[in-house]
Amino acid sequence: MQELISSEYNIFKAWKEQPKGKITMKKRLDKYRKQTAEIIDVRTGSDWVSHLYDFVYIFLIIANLTVSVLLTYDRIRAQYEPVLLLIERITVTTFLVDYLLRLWAAKYLYPEFSELRAVRKYVLSFTGIVDLLSFLPYFLPVFFPSGAVAFRMLRIMRVFRLFRINAYYDSFKLITEVLSSKKQQLFSSVFTILILMLASSLCMYSLEHEAQPEVFSNAFSGIWWAASTLLTVGYGDIYPITTLGKMFGIFITFLGVGMVAIPTGIISAGFVDQYSRIKRMSEYGQESDIHFIKIHLTQRDPWVDHTIAQLNLPERVIVAVVKRNDRILVPRGNMRLRADDIMVLGAESFGENEHIKLKEITLQKSHPWIGHRIRDLDISRHSIIVLVKRRKRVLIPNGSMILQERDVVIIYTQSFISSGTDIEI
Repeated sequence: MQELISSEYNIFKAWKEQPKGKITMKKRLDKYRKQTAEIIDVRTGSDWVSHLYDFVYIFLIIANLTVSVLLTYDRIRAQYEPVLLLIERITVTTFLVDYLLRLWAAKYLYPEFSELRAVRKYVLSFTGIVDLLSFLPYFLPVFFPSGAVAFRMLRIMRVFRLFRINAYYDSFKLITEVLSSKKQQLFSSVFTILILMLASSLCMYSLEHEAQPEVFSNAFSGIWWAASTLLTVGYGDIYPITTLGKMFGIFITFLGVGMVAIPTGIISAGFVDQYSRIKRMSEYGQESDIHFIKIHLTQRDPWVDHTIAQLNLPERVIVAVVKRNDRILVPRGNMRLRADDIMVLGAESFGENEHIKLKEITLQKSHPWIGHRIRDLDISRHSIIVLVKRRKRVLIPNGSMILQERDVVIIYTQSFISSGTDIEI
């Protein structure tokens, strides 16, 4: 009987310990995925590995595009082709590794989505498609030799990989923000230009077809002339020779100058709007009466290891900046907070007519709160201890804080407290 019990206990012990190892391994892999995401994601990592990865990544993009340009020169290709092809092979292989790493760490690159949706989000995004086409055409001829020419044409997608540098410099980001904010106006102006091109091409075809049928042979010839005229390019390969055609050409030329100026003015106005929104924080605080507080995160804080998007801050509370080590980081929704980070939160202050009444209570020797934790105090559920002043220190209270003699307790309550001094803010 004792042996049976001992055997069953050993089986139960083995069964109990087995999943722990699996959980430990899963946690370890998640830790590596998280670290990988912090390294490969732009400006989320603060260690030297993340900086080195960003530098190497930009260098490889520029090196790959430089090789693509140099291979078009016959003299350089004849002398240095093996070296250039080796550089191309190394850079393309690195792009492949980077793509696989981003798939593996997609869960932490897009923390607001589930793991499967995060992978799909990256694969179907513009960045993911460009990353895929930057290396896939290089390897496809190995499996499909007949399509080598077509696959070689797809290598031009590597040029779009330069947009990745957009994430490293705010100046590039400003351009995309301007285009995005004015996209409706730009679409309207471009649509108007296309309509004028179509109308003018048909008119010019009608006026010039009989005089020069070999030049204005169809409507597309008129479209080519209209495009070069309206956009003020004027190649001179197609031009009117009839009197009516020349008069119409003059009209279209003046109209083109005005039409081209419309999208130019829209973009210029967009830049002015963007720069006018940039203010110093102090000026913004004075004009809108914004108050800022600084929070130093410790390992015990619940915000640690969470992204800013997961904090569920109130609607009118913003994370202004995050200081990590000696770097000032611009907070984004996917930024994951760490211990020892310093956060600056901003929020609107109360108006002059929005007063809150507090009570200041000094704990004398006989006060019943002395020696008790805040969570154990017999106070109304409509009351909350805001802060505790202990000697010369101001403490932020939590449930485990033990109150001491001569502590000055600031309490907000909707109940009546006879003792204490009223404070109004």
